[in-house]
Amino acid sequence: MCFDWGPGEMLVCETSFNKNEKSETEPGCPFIYIIRKDIDVYSQILRKLFNESHGIFVGLQRIEEELTGKSRKAQLVRVSKNYRSVIRACMEEMHQVAIAAKDPASGRQFSSQVSILSAMELIWNLCEILFIEVAPAGPLLLHLLDWVRLHVCEVDSLLADVLGSENPSKHESFWKLVTILVLQGRLDEARQMLSKEADANPSSAGMCRILGDLMRTMPVLSPGNTQTLTELELKWQHWHEECERHLQDSTFAASPHLESLCKILLGDEAALLEQKELLNNWYHFLVTRLLYSHPTVKPIDLHLYAQSSLDLFLGGESSPEPLDNILLAAFEFDIHQVIKECSIALSNWWFVAHLTDLLDHCKLLQSHNLYFGSNMREFLLLEYASGLFAHHSLWQLGVDYFDYCPEFGRVSLELHIERIPLSTEQKALKVLRICEQRQMTEQVRSICKILAMKAVRNNRLGSALSWSIRAKDAAFATLVSDRFLKDYCERGCFSDLDLIDNLGPAMMLSDRLTFLGKYREFHRFYGEKRLADAASLLLSLMTSQIAPRSFWVILLIDALPLLEEKEVVFSAEQTYELMRCLEDFASRRPVWREPGVQRLQEDVENTKLEMLRLALARNLGRAIIKEGSLEGS
Repeated sequence: MCFDWGPGEMLVCETSFNKNEKSETEPGCPFIYIIRKDIDVYSQILRKLFNESHGIFVGLQRIEEELTGKSRKAQLVRVSKNYRSVIRACMEEMHQVAIAAKDPASGRQFSSQVSILSAMELIWNLCEILFIEVAPAGPLLLHLLDWVRLHVCEVDSLLADVLGSENPSKHESFWKLVTILVLQGRLDEARQMLSKEADANPSSAGMCRILGDLMRTMPVLSPGNTQTLTELELKWQHWHEECERHLQDSTFAASPHLESLCKILLGDEAALLEQKELLNNWYHFLVTRLLYSHPTVKPIDLHLYAQSSLDLFLGGESSPEPLDNILLAAFEFDIHQVIKECSIALSNWWFVAHLTDLLDHCKLLQSHNLYFGSNMREFLLLEYASGLFAHHSLWQLGVDYFDYCPEFGRVSLELHIERIPLSTEQKALKVLRICEQRQMTEQVRSICKILAMKAVRNNRLGSALSWSIRAKDAAFATLVSDRFLKDYCERGCFSDLDLIDNLGPAMMLSDRLTFLGKYREFHRFYGEKRLADAASLLLSLMTSQIAPRSFWVILLIDALPLLEEKEVVFSAEQTYELMRCLEDFASRRPVWREPGVQRLQEDVENTKLEMLRLALARNLGRAIIKEGSLEGS
């Protein structure tokens, strides 16, 4: 095998190398395999996640300076909820695509992606509760209940199904529904369902009423309630004793379902574990256990209950999944372990990069620097942005992520932006604008050179000259100018006159470009009948030595029409200068010793030069007479 790294992918191909020299070498496979570093950037739905979250990320960086005190915390919570809403929107869209998929393999792939997005939202929501909202004892449990309800949502469809039947209390899933409602702490809805059972079954009406009253009187710390935790604990203790008394008195002995519900209200672990199938997972078990056993749990004690709940729920039958380890680390308030586990478990850097950035704004990662010089936030943002640069359009988002990495962002952007394939001029202009906005001089020059080279290859000389001027590349400007002059020699006229006529100070970039601009100016003077200006400029072009020697004969021949004008254009002194240039050129011409095309070309040039000598001699005489008569008068 041989391989090579690209910007965000690895190219692998088989070779014909064989360690056993005696055996015949077999030809390698003719295919090249592309192993992408981050395949998620190629998902149409996940691209929406990347695009939407980019706006939230940039907005957070910009408002950072304005955030203070309570408004800061509220704003950070709002930003976190925005991130979660984007995840949920992508998850719902992916779910619809999975349902509509005709190919079973594609359906499984989309369903797998839905599970990953769901896990991401679950983790983010828990981190929001514990690290960003920093909910204290009391409100903490309310947040955790909302967290479980949000992620265990099958109950809503079951509720609609049962209530939609003719006789809800006789529905096969009636008691399953009531149990789930109690497990999720949705006691008002559970009471309503019990009232339906009481109406349909008079023999159990008394028991349903008593259990309903217990549910109604359960002390709960509501958001607007002013009671203290101590008051809540006292009320809860009295309520708990009342539940226990009813159980000991066998109040619900005639109905196993109602008795089981009463045991759940008491927080009986055995009763809760009997409902494993309805609880679905250990963290649902944890929150239900806390609700009915430790409603005023403190954040610092969460990890103890979390670990024991996981152990009880799994019962040694299976080992924890990566998601379990991540949630446990969160309950232990070990932010770095959460990020580490997520980095290992998830297929891309989006989640850890954005979560870490948000937690960094919460001032929770200030002390954690990595051994190679960067902090964790910047390292993860750099990794995520690098993955974006592997995509043909998402690279534009990556630019902003590099911008907000103060230590290594600039260097990384310079390295990555040089690798972007400039497939179209429009894309090249985008890259160029980004580089110019950031004063990335070397990259601007490099891009302009590439575009100039492409234009030359396509024989678009005007575009090539424009790019070489923009790149401030004197050597390439000279090369393009030579092509212009060669083109003029072959066709007898210039292309791209607008560009050459408006070179301005840019013509000073190289001598050849200066000559091109000035030579075109000579033609313009001649066309406008400004003969004296044209003559002076032509002479200065020959005497300044900036004209290529191969072009001298053309300049000399260009003097012929001016020498043949009725009015004397060249003065005697200028004519002597032209004669000197002519003889200088003639003396340095190569002598063709072999007959053929070169000999014929030499004969033509000799004829032109003889004509030029005669014209110069006549013009000298006319100029001397004119100047002498002017002196005499």
